[in-house]
Amino acid sequence: MEELLEDLRPRIDAAIEEVLPRQVDEDYLSDFFGPPSYRYDAAGIQQALSEPVWDLLDRGGKRWRVVVFLQFLEAFGHDDPDSLLPYAIIPEILHNGTIIVDDVEDNALMRRGEEALHLKYGEDVALNAGNALYFLPLKIIAHNPADLDHDVQLEVYNMLMYELNRTHLGQGMDICWHNERDIRASVDEYLEMTACKTGCLAKIVARLASIITGQPATTERAVADYAEALAIAFQIGDDILDIEHTMDRAGDFGKSFGNDIREGKTTLMAIHTAEQAAPAERERLESILSASEVTREEVLEVIELYERYDSIEFAKEQAHTLADEASDYLRQVELEPAPTQRLIDFTRFVIERDR
Repeated sequence: MEELLEDLRPRIDAAIEEVLPRQVDEDYLSDFFGPPSYRYDAAGIQQALSEPVWDLLDRGGKRWRVVVFLQFLEAFGHDDPDSLLPYAIIPEILHNGTIIVDDVEDNALMRRGEEALHLKYGEDVALNAGNALYFLPLKIIAHNPADLDHDVQLEVYNMLMYELNRTHLGQGMDICWHNERDIRASVDEYLEMTACKTGCLAKIVARLASIITGQPATTERAVADYAEALAIAFQIGDDILDIEHTMDRAGDFGKSFGNDIREGKTTLMAIHTAEQAAPAERERLESILSASEVTREEVLEVIELYERYDSIEFAKEQAHTLADEASDYLRQVELEPAPTQRLIDFTRFVIERDR
């Protein structure tokens, strides 16, 4: 799967460049956004939008949402997946918008191995760029590169609005927990938060592929359930990697040492430890995660608590269970076998990856 991701990346980035070029000019702005009432400042838009977005994109990122979208098209029997590549990039654009805004809200220091955009370009530029990436996909739907029927276009719009609204429910829960000293979230509430914040973007991948290829409702539901479970497993795996790479002194994971602990992130491991720990240990965990500054020794102290209560193993078990559930959802409907198997294999990749 990693090889497939690398092979497709140049085509994915070329498709994104059609929507947001690396070099913005007045012709692009007039064509894509409509003629100006007076005159666009192409240089200003280049500096405040295209440059920071492509800075982030060029740092890496897995682009797995695009690949999963294309695999769904093959699984549905679509004979020309490349013709729908402009739609495949919609979830990828949305994802990058969310992480720009997330980093501002979380006061993150790093993203993909470099300084977070709001620190490099300023919060105003970062927030505007992140918000712009929420809306650019709507222009793709409006431009209608696949000449979809108007009813299908409307269905896509409605689906995007439904899922995007739910992402903000998840982000709202996450922000609330981050701003509270006590860890009060339950495991189920954490899973629901992740289902909204991360799962909805993945569901957009599956539902979008289903809608534009005319799949029945039962198929759309099954692949959406697959995508949600996959995304939650992916997020849990990401949180585990942050801890394991910290234990290995951060490695090449692209985050600073103890990033999630320093940010006070309410992960599944933090919730499990808080539920299992003695009152004094829970109090100590909450005091470190809520602190404005966390030392290296305190990061390691938290990890020791996670290990003491087998919280890392608990998170791994949850991720494996979700990966198995995701695969089962795909088996509920009739799909082309080869791409379906690749999608099933991908569920293992997201929880066994090392970066």
